[in-house]
Amino acid sequence: MQKSNKLKILNDPIYGFITIPNSLIYDLIEHRYFQRLRRITQMGMSYLVYPGAHHTRFHHAIGCMHLMQKAVQVLRFKGVEISEDEKNALYIAILLHDIGHGPFSHAMEHSIVNGVSHEHISMLFMEKLNAEFNNDLTLAIQIFKGEYPRQFMCELISSQIDMDRADYLKRDSFYTGVAEGNINSERLITMLNVKDNKLVVEDKGIYSVEKFLVARRLMYWQVYLHKTSLAAEQLLIRVLKRAKELTKNGVELTASKALQYFLNEEINLENFTTKSLETFSKLDDYDIVSAMKAWQDYDDFVLKNLCRMIINRDLLKVKIKKKEIKESLLIEHKNNLMSKYSITAEEADYFIFTGKISNQAYTRKKQGINILHRNGKIEDVVKASDQLNFKALSKPVTKYYVCYPKV
Repeated sequence: MQKSNKLKILNDPIYGFITIPNSLIYDLIEHRYFQRLRRITQMGMSYLVYPGAHHTRFHHAIGCMHLMQKAVQVLRFKGVEISEDEKNALYIAILLHDIGHGPFSHAMEHSIVNGVSHEHISMLFMEKLNAEFNNDLTLAIQIFKGEYPRQFMCELISSQIDMDRADYLKRDSFYTGVAEGNINSERLITMLNVKDNKLVVEDKGIYSVEKFLVARRLMYWQVYLHKTSLAAEQLLIRVLKRAKELTKNGVELTASKALQYFLNEEINLENFTTKSLETFSKLDDYDIVSAMKAWQDYDDFVLKNLCRMIINRDLLKVKIKKKEIKESLLIEHKNNLMSKYSITAEEADYFIFTGKISNQAYTRKKQGINILHRNGKIEDVVKASDQLNFKALSKPVTKYYVCYPKV
């Protein structure tokens, strides 16, 4: 076979030209595990609210790697020692940080796979790739797990100002058209430094950090926790749960081999085997959409109506309140639905339900965002900032929602 040119340049709508730094990164991007991310939507069901939000986990992962390249360049310029091995490990860890996401990003974790997080699956994929690539991912895995002694490297992968957030806020803002989420990721990265083995932001960059945290808060309320996409994701979770329930009761449902496996098997953290991982690697958004298109014509009242709601965007009515939803309201809606369609209380539960959402732009208890002053003093951003509402930003705001049929 003819060898391909591995020094590729990609054109990204956010950052312009992105360079693939070496042949190992190129081979990882070319691997079928990573190529699968082209078929996983970055923002789940948000495209039902924001028509442009069809970008994928593939876009996001490449963008994160680009920002990591910028971060390494900035830190080295400021005298922070980062070896070639550490540099490549940082690129690999951020490139593969989301490789374990399932169809529509989060729906799988709460439906047909019990208690297996996408972070855990990402770790399993990385270990499998490590075996394939002669243990070249060992250091990246150590950083990804947060076990590497150079703490600032772990913080570049996962913290409150990591490359993951720096990309998804800017990218999701661009594709949804929600300008409030547009952050200056380039300036943020330019202001990064390392002090006492911790990632810090130089005090000149404090206003960029303020904008970053405010943008994060607004994006959660306007986009990630938007009531319509919230209702759509809950419907998708219930579609998969109902499909699994029917399969368990002997009903044969049309589905791809990969989806059939997860409908038939009780998969949890303890029995997520090599076979489970390999099957998971063949599962993407297309499997779920194809299945729903078929299931909308089945006899089961619950499954067909849930699927039709999503396919035709004829969703449930959603109300968001500051106080917990009264049980009497649920009972009233359930009784109306049961009498209208002659269904059981268990079936009505698929269409009428409550839940809660929480938004916390900044968590002071975790590794905070540290501001480095010119005198060498390090201070938490909440103390360093003259923004009066920053303490409020660090408190969780919880709201409650109720979903029920429109008629």
